[in-house]
Amino acid sequence: MNRSQGRRPLERHVDPYHKRESSPDRVDTERGEGIIEGRNAVIEALRAGRVIDKVYIAKGEREDSTLGHIASKARDAGAVVVEADRRKLDYMSVTHSHQGVIAVTAVKAYSTVGEILEIAQKREEQPFIIICDEISDPHNVGAIIRTAEAAGAHGIIIPKRRSAGITAIVEKTSAGAVEHIAVARVSNLVSAINELKKNGVWVYGTAAGGTSDMWHTDFSGPVALVIGSEGDGMGRLVAESCDFTVGIPMVGKVSSLNASVAASLVIYEVLRRRTQPNL
Repeated sequence: MNRSQGRRPLERHVDPYHKRESSPDRVDTERGEGIIEGRNAVIEALRAGRVIDKVYIAKGEREDSTLGHIASKARDAGAVVVEADRRKLDYMSVTHSHQGVIAVTAVKAYSTVGEILEIAQKREEQPFIIICDEISDPHNVGAIIRTAEAAGAHGIIIPKRRSAGITAIVEKTSAGAVEHIAVARVSNLVSAINELKKNGVWVYGTAAGGTSDMWHTDFSGPVALVIGSEGDGMGRLVAESCDFTVGIPMVGKVSSLNASVAASLVIYEVLRRRTQPNL
């Protein structure tokens, strides 16, 4: 692929590289791991400045003033607030006295897109950034983070909604790699992609029927690699924001790959191209 072809609009892709492994409302924690239960406990955690990834509020209780206060404070702190069926809260609960609210803690503070670009600048390297487009399975997010850190990526970008955050299970799946790589959580992926473009970063989306396969793609220079969600691939607006799409050669009978496996293949092809351009 020659980047002189310029930026091009893309169609939405239902990506066979990404198997559907979870639903968008998947609870991104295991029972008892990284959760805070009960109204007073969640309020005190927010007051103490604990980094909260997501707060689950019982459905149908918006008029409850205490829950409304918690939801407001959580949003102000940058947490995602989700209304959930009480049965889901009951399942998540270990104490069995959640009082209609459960908070999921983040294992570290989130970075910004600008901070990720600064990391590359301080290392005197071309930016290498992974963008996860609504990947809701925390095991996939953790595995992608682990691979990205091992391959020398400067950061990960995830959306606030319909995505696993950097919770305890993500940390565990990443084998601790999340502690060594910046993760930015943004309200709008398209806006984040446009910010990267303004800073000279070329954006490559992984999709079936891409403009070229990963073995014949120019990954030199600043690179942001978009990994689509499990089952649906990249969203239409995200796909249209990419400069190019990249395919993974598939020659067997299996028609799909796990999202984190697909990500690993392309991430390491980027690394190979950047470190051994003549091979």
